[in-house]
Amino acid sequence: MSGRAWLTGLLGLALAAAAAAEAPAALSVRGERLFLAVEVNGKKADALLDSAAESSLIDPSFASELKLPVSGEATARGSGGQQPARFARVSVRAASVSMPDLTVAVVDLSDVSRRLVGSPVRFILGRELFDAARLRIDIDGGSIHVLDRRSPVKGMELALTGHAGIESIPVRVEGITAAADIDLGNGGDVLIGKAFAERRGLLSPGRIVATQRGGGIGGEIERELIRLATLEIADSTLRDVEAAVDPMDNAGDLNLGVRVLRRFIIVADFAQRRIWLQPRPLADERSPVKY
Repeated sequence: MSGRAWLTGLLGLALAAAAAAEAPAALSVRGERLFLAVEVNGKKADALLDSAAESSLIDPSFASELKLPVSGEATARGSGGQQPARFARVSVRAASVSMPDLTVAVVDLSDVSRRLVGSPVRFILGRELFDAARLRIDIDGGSIHVLDRRSPVKGMELALTGHAGIESIPVRVEGITAAADIDLGNGGDVLIGKAFAERRGLLSPGRIVATQRGGGIGGEIERELIRLATLEIADSTLRDVEAAVDPMDNAGDLNLGVRVLRRFIIVADFAQRRIWLQPRPLADERSPVKY
């Protein structure tokens, strides 16, 4: 092989590898939760994607299957309460992103599997993926894609601010400015923090329309439901929005779940504290929305 042909071949291989690394990964929805294929210490699994999880979580049965050394004792705090946790170290690959030597929480995920998904959940991939790369997420399009940070991005750019390890964006609730957590692990519409709702007079008896069961890690809890006349996200206005009141003492102002976020093509870059939201055509009309 000539030197030029050899160099051309190497260039072709490099371009093919780059293209493969940048190819979109499949994103699926089960029980209003998002899943993508991952490799944990080289073992393939479907992971629940949760941008609001400070740390990834692994079920003890999967940790045992991988023969992981487990140590320490802690408490994992989720949207339903608290659970005991231990720790392990793993290497994870997802959506072409390699995350070596992650410390993950070993937590019993059987309740989440049974109550929220209806099938076994062995691994929850947290914000480490969002910290590692700029991601384009199209929930209804079924894809998650790593973007080059030099490429232009469509959609309205918003600054991210931190709250209890969760990233939030500015929104307006009935004209009131608030911070809303970006929570792809929330399979519902909107959570509104009880303290925020009380301060803003949103919990008068006439506004409470029902109660519902909810909660993730930590177990099931009952929440009151209210209706918000308007919720402004980026340059979109949602009307007559159902919101569940989050009674936890660490709840933020609001929390946006999958049913709301699927209305947008999302580009998230946690490391650069930015997110872009581009309204996408709705697959259905689950709740009224005006763009």
